[in-house]
Amino acid sequence: MNGRSLKSLIHFKIILDVIMTIAGFGLAYYIRFYTEILSAGNQVLSPTQTMIPLVIAIPLLLGFYNVFELYNPKRHFGTFDSLTRIVRSMTFTMLIILAVLFVFRLMDFSRWTLVLFYVFAIVLTTLGHMFINTLLERWVKAGRFLKSVLVLGNNEMTVRLIASLKENPTWGYQVVGILDNKTPVGSFTQGVVVIGKVKDLKVKLDELDIDIVMITFAGEDYEEIADVIDLCERAGVKSQIIPYYYKYIPAKPYMDHLDGLPVIDTRHVPLDNFLKSTGKRVFDIAFSIIAIVLTLPLMVFSYIMVKLTSPGPVIYRQERIGLDRKPFMMYKFRSMHVQVEEEEKTQWTTKDDPRKTRWGSFMRKTSIDELPQFFNVLLGNMSVVGPRPERPYFVDQFKETVPKYMIKHQVRPGITGWAQISGWRGDTSIEKRIEFDLYYIENWKFSLDMKIILLTVFKGFLNRNAY
Repeated sequence: MNGRSLKSLIHFKIILDVIMTIAGFGLAYYIRFYTEILSAGNQVLSPTQTMIPLVIAIPLLLGFYNVFELYNPKRHFGTFDSLTRIVRSMTFTMLIILAVLFVFRLMDFSRWTLVLFYVFAIVLTTLGHMFINTLLERWVKAGRFLKSVLVLGNNEMTVRLIASLKENPTWGYQVVGILDNKTPVGSFTQGVVVIGKVKDLKVKLDELDIDIVMITFAGEDYEEIADVIDLCERAGVKSQIIPYYYKYIPAKPYMDHLDGLPVIDTRHVPLDNFLKSTGKRVFDIAFSIIAIVLTLPLMVFSYIMVKLTSPGPVIYRQERIGLDRKPFMMYKFRSMHVQVEEEEKTQWTTKDDPRKTRWGSFMRKTSIDELPQFFNVLLGNMSVVGPRPERPYFVDQFKETVPKYMIKHQVRPGITGWAQISGWRGDTSIEKRIEFDLYYIENWKFSLDMKIILLTVFKGFLNRNAY
């Protein structure tokens, strides 16, 4: 599929999403006011009176669909995956609509219409995406709109590239051959034939109808890149480079420049962006204030219980390592008997740890002991969502034994995190915990934070690995 037809398909998908959203609203309005299913009596609101939610919904939905990559030409989702992303988008949109209607006291709308709109928009949009996916698959199988690809180089990257293109036929790439200086002509790699040397590029560009030249050079072959790019540009053919160091950089690297010299960050951290980090900080403050107000009765009750069940301070302060490897004091309700300072710095909590009090064991199991950390968030030491902070003693150990462990300190630590809601908390694998933490750091989005918070509410408080 060429670039123009691909863009046309995406535009068609956007238009179809808008049509399905309007159709879902129209169907909801009709059923609510013009059928006996949900009789409204004599109170029939005009379409213009109930139109505000639809006007708000369309741009929000398109924005969320884009955030969840439903318009990404390099991503092909099955029906269930598409449905999941559409449901998420519609849910976030509906929450925003309800907030707007409440804040601005817009009461001239039907609540039943909103409920039906939520359901019908999801169903109709999913059917629309199923139709487009079916259409795309038929086009690709019929050989229509395929991009012809010529690969330069033959190595591990070439093998992986061709395998990926074959595993994802809906991307619309067709590899027509390989040019390589060290592989005999007529040899095959992943079923693709070597048709010449790199020096034959100009001839092949003239002979074949090539759309893209993908360069997978390694080592000394990189000296030929300048000539290759020049030949491609003269022929009007797009060229793409897969760097030999692809293993060491993220799939979406951050590019910068120093006086024209390109610089690639080996670890892309979205929260390095000032606006994104500021937005997250504003959300943290607002969320923490609301959480403190809502949980204040529970915190007062926990304060009393800790005081009654065990002698010693109620609030437990422990040094942890946070953003930029700086130490800070993290607050918790004390769940253990008062210990020698050296013990609490170096001992790991286990399932049947005798140091825990009876109420403390309950608090740990239900995560109530973590509630004072919302004050850490207000102080700027922590975030609501992020990698869990660790004690200096264990940080010194793990940084020598666990690869990439220290990367977690490039963002604020959190009360909850991707690793925790995925089951990697308590006495579990540090390696797996870091794997999930790194995913969160490199793929941060506000929607991911919301997902983690919702999963924490529904399944994160009670956890079999929380000791």
